[in-house]
Amino acid sequence: MEKEFVVIGLGRFGGSIVNELVSQGADVMAIDKSSERVNEFAQIATEAVTADTTDETVLKQLGIRNFEHVIVAIGDDIQASILTTIILKEIGVPKITVKAQNDYHEKVLRKIGADHVVHPERDMGIRVANNMLSNNVLDYLEVSDEHSIVEIQATHHLEGHTIIGMDIRARYGINIMAIKRGNDVIVSPQAEEEIHEGDILIVIGADADINRFEKKMMH
Repeated sequence: MEKEFVVIGLGRFGGSIVNELVSQGADVMAIDKSSERVNEFAQIATEAVTADTTDETVLKQLGIRNFEHVIVAIGDDIQASILTTIILKEIGVPKITVKAQNDYHEKVLRKIGADHVVHPERDMGIRVANNMLSNNVLDYLEVSDEHSIVEIQATHHLEGHTIIGMDIRARYGINIMAIKRGNDVIVSPQAEEEIHEGDILIVIGADADINRFEKKMMH
């Protein structure tokens, strides 16, 4: 099993990969151009670095070629994603996995030598099946840099409340797409549907709105 990874781009998708790899005992170097995001992973990753990965000199200085597998999880900056992938290929990284924004992006990535291309928004079924436990957020799926599909486990604070009663869409700007209750899945639940402690709510919305809802739900 590969044990040494680099994750470039620490949004929801990249961040979830870092957390999961570390929990599996892997060594992970986490890289982002945002020092704020890097600071969030300073105590989680083996090493967390603020860097511009479109600079070949920087990648060489970081010793990226010595890692077995690099995951490029850069958000909406397709150009940075492509340039980073080209450089990684040129310096001889053995395995490169890249997050694609769309089909065109994927075609370019494959032409320049990406070993594996992922579309997080297409992988929902697999990711839902492989929950990555993180407090109340069980799984998340980056739709864009600011919007996500998230699985949240309902606490006792929501017991007996209905979707319409909490006025979730108006108050938080998010939508509940489905509710997982034991072995059952309620798709597009009715507004009158009652929520029970332990239910898994699959919601979609802006990250900031989802965070507000989660904080409210926890207290």
